[in-house]
Amino acid sequence: MSNTQIPPARIPVIVGVGEIVDRPKEIAEGLEPLGLLEQALRRAEADSGAKLLHEMGSLDVVNFLSWRYHDPEKMLAKRLNVDPAHCYYGPVGGESPIRYLHEAALRIARGECSVAAVCGAEAQSTATKAERAGLTLPWTPFAHDVPEPKRGAAFQKPLAVKLGVFRPVSVYPFYEAASSAHWGQTPREALAESGELWSRYSEAASTNPNAWLKRHFAKDEITTPSADNRLIAWPYTKLMVANPTVNMGAAVLLTSLAKAREAGIPAHRLMYPVGGASAEEPRDYLVRDQFYESHPQNAVLHAVMDLAGGDGRAFDAIELYSCFPCVPKMARRTLKLGTDVKPTVTGGLTFFGAPLNTYMTHAACAMVRRMRGGANLGLLYGQGGFVTKHHALVLSREVPRMPLAQETSVQAAADKNKRTVPEFVTEASGRGSVESFTVLYGRNGEVEHGVVMLRTEANARTLARVPAQDAPTLAHLTNMDRSAVGSAGDITMADDGVPQWRVG
Repeated sequence: MSNTQIPPARIPVIVGVGEIVDRPKEIAEGLEPLGLLEQALRRAEADSGAKLLHEMGSLDVVNFLSWRYHDPEKMLAKRLNVDPAHCYYGPVGGESPIRYLHEAALRIARGECSVAAVCGAEAQSTATKAERAGLTLPWTPFAHDVPEPKRGAAFQKPLAVKLGVFRPVSVYPFYEAASSAHWGQTPREALAESGELWSRYSEAASTNPNAWLKRHFAKDEITTPSADNRLIAWPYTKLMVANPTVNMGAAVLLTSLAKAREAGIPAHRLMYPVGGASAEEPRDYLVRDQFYESHPQNAVLHAVMDLAGGDGRAFDAIELYSCFPCVPKMARRTLKLGTDVKPTVTGGLTFFGAPLNTYMTHAACAMVRRMRGGANLGLLYGQGGFVTKHHALVLSREVPRMPLAQETSVQAAADKNKRTVPEFVTEASGRGSVESFTVLYGRNGEVEHGVVMLRTEANARTLARVPAQDAPTLAHLTNMDRSAVGSAGDITMADDGVPQWRVG
């Protein structure tokens, strides 16, 4: 089908992007999330050069955690004096902005609306400072009766919660250790790759006017523990994890090619969603088959590579989700991109900042600006949970020759590669070999304890503690020249009913 056969009213285009970064001089002057959302949307409309918000038929608001409201999507619509038929406030998930952009484009392609918006915001920096100062903010009253969204611990096994491996910062290291061992890297080599990659994210942030931390960090500065860069969960330091303490808002405005032309928006400012894909893992990470690759991530990235002729190098600009280094390291290998990859147009969740679920809304804004500057084909890859939910979207400067495919899921392709999942046990004894591991550290830099994911002699999976007093086993786990993955030791049950492991 040639592009002339797709009615322009059914071709979705991104026409406007808007961002706001709020750094109030006084805490009480900080904007609340609703204010950030409104500002971002009005900036996106101004960026489009057309009056479009009043015709909005679709509004998606990314879940935010720094403040709670009753029906924030409806409150925002009221502020904007609009009544969109689709008005949605979604669940937690770092991939959700890309999913919403994709779904908004599909609505336009189906003729369900002609103007759509996706927006997100967080005001965690101001909220945290106000709480510490005992200050009541002059914001919309906090909705205490609105339940907090389910996160982390709500979906994990009690043993994982007891051992402290139920938050992203303590779970992603399992993928880090397992994947680097699978690739034949020593921990030293893996850390060097992470440092080089993260340094490139920081370089992009240093030139992004909307970044929270505008500084180019050297790779050794990122990976070397120090008073200002403490170890959090081995091997990740503070400069290798997401920074959620920011105040930011972002919005993306879409319409149809017909309406964009009618509004007189220049062709060179239009970016076209040409397709994408989604897939996910079980929320309980301990019921996955292994931790050195993600089948949903692979399926999603292979699908978008197919849109680029089967070659990841066809993308002129990419954004690989960057909550922790293992994610883009796995992704760039699936995309068959080299170690010289430029993984971001935005700056990453450490340096640009991590307004929790809505980082990829900012990434979409940065991608549009980059493509207006000359890049022809862009890839936006978002991820949520614990390597759980994946969504990617391809943008092009060229008018698509094919209509958007209505099916976004590639779950079947992901699931067909899934191997046997081992039984999980909470009690074990005898020998156990390391499937993956991490070491948790306190704010003072001292070891709290190690956590090993083990396979028992019966090939069941369990989690076990390595006490802070077991220096030889901790030294084994943190050896930079040889991965502990695959090594064997003894499992015993501690007095508190938790398995413990000692190398040897």
